[in-house]
Amino acid sequence: MRLPEFIRTTTFRWALLVSGAFAVATLLICGFVYWRAAAYTDARIDRSMGQEASIIAAQEPGPRAAAIEERLRQDPRRVKLGGLFGRDGARIVGNIERLPAGFEPDGNVQTVVAMRVDAMGREEQTVRALGRRLPDGQTLVIARNVDELPEIAEILGNAAALGLIPALALGVAIGIFLSLRAQNRVTEVNRKVQRIVAGDLRERLPATGTDDPFDKLAGIVNGMLDEIEALIESVAGVGNDIAHDLRTPLTRVRISLERARQNAGTLDQLRDSVDQAIGGLDQSLAIITALLRIAEIEQSRRLAGFGDVHLAPLVREVGDLYEPIAEDKRVGFSVTADHDATVRGDRDLLFEAIANLVDNAVKFTPEGGRVELTLERDSVVQVRDTGPGITVEERDLVARRFYRSDKSRRTPGLGLGLSLVAAIAKLHGFRFSIAPGPGCIAQIVCRPQQA
Repeated sequence: MRLPEFIRTTTFRWALLVSGAFAVATLLICGFVYWRAAAYTDARIDRSMGQEASIIAAQEPGPRAAAIEERLRQDPRRVKLGGLFGRDGARIVGNIERLPAGFEPDGNVQTVVAMRVDAMGREEQTVRALGRRLPDGQTLVIARNVDELPEIAEILGNAAALGLIPALALGVAIGIFLSLRAQNRVTEVNRKVQRIVAGDLRERLPATGTDDPFDKLAGIVNGMLDEIEALIESVAGVGNDIAHDLRTPLTRVRISLERARQNAGTLDQLRDSVDQAIGGLDQSLAIITALLRIAEIEQSRRLAGFGDVHLAPLVREVGDLYEPIAEDKRVGFSVTADHDATVRGDRDLLFEAIANLVDNAVKFTPEGGRVELTLERDSVVQVRDTGPGITVEERDLVARRFYRSDKSRRTPGLGLGLSLVAAIAKLHGFRFSIAPGPGCIAQIVCRPQQA
C-alpha cells in the first residue's frame, strides 16, 4: 500500500525525527532524575540508620531494647524496621522476625529481604539494613523499607507517559501541517513553472511576504526570470533592428551594382559604383562587428583580464585622442582629471567606453559648442556637452541597440555606441546614466553597485 504523499516528504520525516529526539531526551531526563533521587534517598537513609545504630549501640542492654521499641513506635508510616538478636540468633526485641538470609552484621549498609512482624501481621519487605555485633554478643539490626523508590519510578514513568503522548501527537500534527503546507507551495510553484515552460515568461513564482526560504528562493528565481524576459525581448527587438538597419545598406549595394551593370559605360563609372557598393558593405560589416563586440562583453569573456586601472591617466589619454578632432570641428574641449582613483577592471574596455561617450559628445555638439571630460571625486567619469541633449522619454531608450534620436538621424552612426558603453559598465558592475535636458551629461560611476 502506497503511503500518502505528505508522509513521504522530507518535512514530515524531519518532524518525526525531532519528535523522537524530544521523546528520547525526555526519557533520559526522567531517568536522570530517578537516578539522582534514588542516590539521594539511599544516602539519606544510610546516614540516618548509621546515626541511629551508633546511638542505640552505645546504650546499656536494658535501655537498648527500650530504645529500639521507642523507635518502632514512632513510625506511623511503617517504614522503619529494627531488631536485637541474641548470640543464638533468636529475636530479643523488634519487628524483624529473624536475621535476613545472607546478611552480614559488619557495619555496612546492605539491601536484603526481611520478614516484618507486627500487629498488622507478617510481611516480606525489601529493606536497606545495617547490622552491628555488640560487645555482649548480641546483634543489632537497623533497617528501613525502600519501597519508596519504585513508587518514585512509577510516578516519573506516569508523568513521562502523560507528557510524551500529547507532545508526540502535537509533533506529528505539526509535521503533517508543515508537510502539507510545503507540498501545497511546491504544487503551486510547479504549476507556475509549467506555465513558464509553456512560454508565458510574464508568470512569476508566488511569494507570501514572510521572508522564509521559499520566499527567498522565489525572489531569486523571479529575478532570474526578469532578466531572461528582458534578454529575450532584447533579442527579439535586436533581430528586427538588425534586419532594418542591414536592409538599407544592402539595398544600396544592390541598386549600385545593378545600375553599374546597366549604365556604366567606362571603367571609371564602374569603379565609382563598386566603391559605393564597398562602402555599403563596410557599413553592414561595421554593424555586425559592433554587435559581436557587444555580445562578447555581455557574455563576460573579458573578466579574466581584469586588473587595477588608474582612471586619471586613462581619462587624459582619451582627451589627447579627441582634442584634435574637437579642434577640427571648432568645438571647445577640456579635460580635468585632478582626482586620481584606482578601480578593478579591463583598461581597454574602460577606454573604449569613455571614448564612445566623448565621441558622441563631439559628434552631436554644434560648432562653437563645448565638451568637458572630467574625472570627479568618488571615481565618477563625466562627459558634459552643449549639444541638443535628449528628452526624459529617451533616457531609457538611448542605450538600446540601434536606437537613434530624431535629432541624430542626419548624423552618421550605427546607434550602437551607447549600447557598448552600457554593456561595459554592466560587465564591471558600474552604473551608467545620462541626464535628460538641453545639453547632455553622461556619467560612469566606476564603483561596484550594491546588490
